[in-house]
Amino acid sequence: MEQPLKSEIKFLQGPQSRWQEFKFTIKVMLEFIKGFRALHFTGPCVTVFGSARFKDGHPYYEITEQLCGRIAKLGFTIMTGGGPGIMEAANKGAKAVGGRSVGCNIVLPMEQKPNPYLDKWVNIRYFFVRKTLLIKYSYAFVVMPGGFGTLDEYFEALTLIQTQKISEFPIIIFDTVFHKELVAHIEMMKNKNTISAGDCNLFLVTDSVDEAVAYLKQNSIQKFNLRTEKPYKPFKWLFEK
Repeated sequence: MEQPLKSEIKFLQGPQSRWQEFKFTIKVMLEFIKGFRALHFTGPCVTVFGSARFKDGHPYYEITEQLCGRIAKLGFTIMTGGGPGIMEAANKGAKAVGGRSVGCNIVLPMEQKPNPYLDKWVNIRYFFVRKTLLIKYSYAFVVMPGGFGTLDEYFEALTLIQTQKISEFPIIIFDTVFHKELVAHIEMMKNKNTISAGDCNLFLVTDSVDEAVAYLKQNSIQKFNLRTEKPYKPFKWLFEK
């Protein structure tokens, strides 16, 4: 069986034969179906983006755990990429307060194992499918310190909101010092008129857990009239779990 990384590389290298393009399209469709079936019953989520490199005990890990515990208490399911670091901290924070915790793990050559704080997870072969799933079920996004992948996920969500492809869900960028240059660059884009002035209102930059939680309450729970509901029961005859 062809490795997912190699098949994705081939697909992105340019046109293949019609048969190869068709086979890859079917694989992608099946990945989406697998993700939809696994995550359909997760309830309203808040997706947390951040680096896999910060270990337990690091200040970024600890503040993520604290923040996500508070968010989980609001009734949200915490969704992450399912791996270590910030993702693990977010899921751990939710589990510590009895909240729900899910992950959308990516299959890599150097295997990234799901962290131990997940109630449910799904392994996805393709990054673009994974990003869609991380966005699809969420009513808010939290951006913690991270690298290229974190910025990719942040700007994907921000662009979809800016272009009105998804609703104006709140985005919280946490840690003003770490994200100082990022925020300055966005401000420069506003000054150069490559984005609109109002686009800078699409996210909150903060160091405060209390401010982040209050922002979520106002711009997600109240704005979209979210209520804590009994989870849907899977249909056994559809082999749902």
